[in-house]
Amino acid sequence: MTDQRTRNLILVAGMVAMLVVGAAIGMMISTFRTGGDEAAPSAESVDVGFAQDMRMHHLQAVTMAGIERDRTDDPMLRGIAFDIESTQLSQASEMAGWLTVWVQPSLPAPGAGHMEWMSEGGTHSHSNGEGGKTTGAVQRMPGMASTDELNRLRKASGAELDVMFLQLMLRHHQGGREMAEYAAQHASKGYVRNLASKIVQSQDSESNQMKTLLAQRGAKPLPAS
Repeated sequence: MTDQRTRNLILVAGMVAMLVVGAAIGMMISTFRTGGDEAAPSAESVDVGFAQDMRMHHLQAVTMAGIERDRTDDPMLRGIAFDIESTQLSQASEMAGWLTVWVQPSLPAPGAGHMEWMSEGGTHSHSNGEGGKTTGAVQRMPGMASTDELNRLRKASGAELDVMFLQLMLRHHQGGREMAEYAAQHASKGYVRNLASKIVQSQDSESNQMKTLLAQRGAKPLPAS
């Protein structure tokens, strides 16, 4: 029990350090690049919309990965969950740093829609979070788990927990890819495009791994949302 408590304290300390370092890196990058005659992106820009929406998307992944890390009996899945948790927490903190320098909220306003920054004046369609397409804002981003799904994940254990985690996280990765891919192509800031490209690459690799792990457990991916 003492050893577990010590490990948990070390993990918490590590996560806090990642939050601080990630935010500091984001602020330094933004301050350095958004100087001179280069204006900060506007609230309606791809850069701000992506940073706010992807932060919210990432933070749910951090929550799900933390549940799996704490409760799984599978060392491989514990490692995968920790990698996802630490990577996405660091990236979310970096985006928070950008938003601070841009003088923008770190998350979308409560009740506000998402992904409208991908609409290009109503000419570009994107996922609506319900398996269809739209050219406007959505209330639920693709891949996001529902409150009921999160509650069931928290209550699950053993093989059921592992399969549910893999299914929810795979769908989560697949749902967030569209936002990252769009930002990688359309954001005005090079450092935003760079992080978005890294998210696409890393989550594609993790998605392929999770598909394999699901197949090994005789389970299938969830339908896209």
